[in-house]
Amino acid sequence: MRLSLSFAALLTATALSSLAFAQTDPGFDPARLSEHIRILSDDSYEGRGIATPAEAKTVKYLSEQYAAAGFAPGGDLQPDGSRLWTQGVTLNRFAVSNLEAGLKVGDWELPLVQGEQIVASTRLPNASGHVMIMNAPLVFVGYGITAPERNWNDFKGMDLKGKILVVLINDADFEVASLDTFNGKAMTYYGRWTYKYEEAARQGAAGVLIVHEDAPASYGWATVRNSWTQPQFDIERADPSGARVPMEAWIQRDVAVQLFQHAGLDFEALKRQARSRDFRPVELPGAGFSGMFDLDQTSIQSHNVVARLEGTTHPDETLLYTAHWDHIGIGQPDANGDAIFNGAVDNASGTAGLLELARIYAAAPRTQRSIVMLSFTAEESGLLGSEYYAANPLYPLATTVGGFNMDSANVYGRTTAMSVIGAGQSDFDERITAAAAAQGRVIEPDANTQAGYYFRSDHFPLAKQGVPMAYAESGGNFRDEPIAARIAARDEYTNKRYHQADDEWSADWDYGGQIEDLSVYYSIGRALADSRDWPQWKPASEFGPARAPSADQRR
Repeated sequence: MRLSLSFAALLTATALSSLAFAQTDPGFDPARLSEHIRILSDDSYEGRGIATPAEAKTVKYLSEQYAAAGFAPGGDLQPDGSRLWTQGVTLNRFAVSNLEAGLKVGDWELPLVQGEQIVASTRLPNASGHVMIMNAPLVFVGYGITAPERNWNDFKGMDLKGKILVVLINDADFEVASLDTFNGKAMTYYGRWTYKYEEAARQGAAGVLIVHEDAPASYGWATVRNSWTQPQFDIERADPSGARVPMEAWIQRDVAVQLFQHAGLDFEALKRQARSRDFRPVELPGAGFSGMFDLDQTSIQSHNVVARLEGTTHPDETLLYTAHWDHIGIGQPDANGDAIFNGAVDNASGTAGLLELARIYAAAPRTQRSIVMLSFTAEESGLLGSEYYAANPLYPLATTVGGFNMDSANVYGRTTAMSVIGAGQSDFDERITAAAAAQGRVIEPDANTQAGYYFRSDHFPLAKQGVPMAYAESGGNFRDEPIAARIAARDEYTNKRYHQADDEWSADWDYGGQIEDLSVYYSIGRALADSRDWPQWKPASEFGPARAPSADQRR
């Protein structure tokens, strides 16, 4: 489906705007970007689901394009010293079927239908192939956070083994930013759903019901339903029960309100109480949850695609560019009967950016440090491809200079600013500021810090291991007419196409904004790759300590 911009108007705007960034654009080709996106989001790629025939097709395309650009295979090392185009990523796949679930308080019962009132799955290996939880007690644990450095504990020593935790999404400052206990409106990692499940496992819980609300989650129920009614994946873990609970679930807000009401509790009143350090877990009197489902569990092999351009004088030092190639695959048909989640913007656009960066780097004089393009798998399953790489790096993290992550590029036109996601973490802030200024752009703070985007893309597992990673994107206002149409198209994607079957390629897109962003990533990366400079974490960053022990390896 096409967006509502006039193609003729965009052609005119693009032609006029090209003069403005000609001096900072090293030759990125909008036609190539468009064609890569068109191909990767074609129906024949079936939504680029991992561990499907679509994966093999995607990997083949990316490998061929990296080779055509002039890069060499940079993946798994073979006995003869050669490398593959891929890094094998072993994942456990969990497919749920025949879910029967319900809530009960006294005589009141509420059946829960998968995809409607609830989405439920597991990422805990289970040899029986069947998960059964019968009338487990329910405990409201507020935001489900243990943060000693903030003097915060939502569990207060309660024994939660075998219980179902009812948990709020985001963290305690979201609705009252003036509390400033968790960075105000800016979401911390404690607010992410991944953290909620991890902490519940540490507490020994039998399961978690995250209460979905649009604003604190930053997306609607449709996004949850489409993501969680598909098979779930996890990397292989030495101690799975230390990180996973038997049942991971979300419920709709109105379900939680009804549940609390029948248990004699006020959902909104307890939400307010949960914003305080004094909050204590609240058992739901007489309430129980039952759920059972069949589990088809298999071990599958997915792949990160890795391309490398070896440096001339410091080949063992590596600069990264990353983007995920996967999307949701084939899901439930929408109102138009479309079941293929094409993922054109998310993230064929970022993948196209990697391919163009590879072409530009290979055509230029060779850099002193090595350049590695990482096309990650399983981002949509919880950043698993990047988590696997961070745990099993092909190139030492201590001598990885840093990198740039691209997730959902701007295909709507040039903008006045760049937005740095996670601003304040590293000196990439200042580097991006200078590069954007050369284009006549300014830096603006992340306008949506409450959505926690810093914790939602593939740079994050690398940052946790101490590698400085930049994650920036177009921000501010559009610079070229028709401005209203550009805003409408961008907002339509956010509100109606993100993680929907309608995330499809359009011939009307304007790549001027993406090219300006790519030019920023290239100019900073090129300077770093030809220097002895090492990006630094800022003193207040929580990621600096992970980098510090290897400082003597960076000279």
